[in-house]
This record gives sequence, C-alpha cells and structure tokens, in this order.
Amino acid sequence: MNNEILNSLLKEYEQKRTSAELDLIKRKELLYKLIPEFQKIDDELNKCAFSTAKNLLNDNNTEYVLELKQKIAELKNKKEHLLIDNGYNIFYLTPFYECQKCKDTGYIKLNNNKTVMCNCLKQKLLDISFNKSNISNLHKENFDTFNENVFSNEVDIAKYKQNISPKRNIINIKNKCIEFVENFENKDYKNLLFTGNTGLRKNFYV
Repeated sequence: MNNEILNSLLKEYEQKRTSAELDLIKRKELLYKLIPEFQKIDDELNKCAFSTAKNLLNDNNTEYVLELKQKIAELKNKKEHLLIDNGYNIFYLTPFYECQKCKDTGYIKLNNNKTVMCNCLKQKLLDISFNKSNISNLHKENFDTFNENVFSNEVDIAKYKQNISPKRNIINIKNKCIEFVENFENKDYKNLLFTGNTGLRKNFYV
C-alpha cells in the first residue's frame, strides 16, 4: 500500500474528526441555551481544572489539589445527572467519533506509549487492496466460469515459442492453478508466479 493512499485516508480521518468536534460545539451551544445550568457547571469545571494544573506545576498544597479533584468529580456527576434528568444520554456532550477507539485519528497509543494503527484504518486499507485485486468478483470469475474457448487451437511455434496451442497451454495453466489451490495448505508446495509484459493476457478470461 503506497503512502499516497494512506495519506489520502488520513486526510479523510482528519475531516471526520473535525466534523465530530464542530458538531459537539453546536450541541453544546444549543444545550447551554436550553439549560443554562450546563454552562455554569462547565465554567466551574474549567476553573477547577486550571487551578489543579497550576497547583501541581507549582507543587503547592497537596490537600488543596485533592479537594479540587473531589470538586471536579462532584461537578461531573452533577452534570451527568442533569443530562439524564433532561432526557439526554450521558455521552451527549462528547464528540461522536466514527471510531471511538482511535477517535478518528487512525492510530492508538498503547500503555507503553507505543503508537499502533487502529483496526478501522487497517480495514480500510484492506478493503482498498481487496477491491483492486478483483477478488470481490469471485462469484463470476472462478474455475467454473473459466472459458478456454477464447484461446486459439492453432499451433504456431514461431509465434508462441512452444509446440502446443494457446488453448492447450491455458488448460495446462488452469490445471496447475487448481492443483495449487488444492494443495494451498501444504507448506512444502511451491508457489505460483505469473510473469510477462503488459498485454500478454495474464489476466483471467471469462
């Protein structure tokens, strides 16, 4: 998978993330108008969070920091109850990301601070590869629908560099492919390799 495709997907993720965050701002503004107490709680939470950070940085009174944290927990609890009492889900004031696991970033930070690709991004990359491979057309492109009659019965050593016809050759190739599939789980069985210039009909005929 080349970087161009990955970068294109990451731009889509950024757009989705921005959209989710803008949607949250709109929902907050509407909620503040309908129920002003929400804004009062949020304002108080912001003040407490700022005071906590300031005291931690200045290594001030630990007891006061604990009191601030307790107050923050109480305000958050009050906020959740206010949401429920007014018919809202407790997650209403959080961004509605398409993937809550990576928050529409495409990546997840593990406990050891190592960043790994999220399964949602892996799946998108896999889907692109799958579509490009034409594997999705297996319902019509398979051995049962293979048509060797589109190949010539003519033997032309000068043209094809072999003493069998293209039709006989493609049948041999088909049989080898079937043999490969039937022995796919055999780790000692050799792989298949298709080579040749563009236009030599390495693709599948139906």
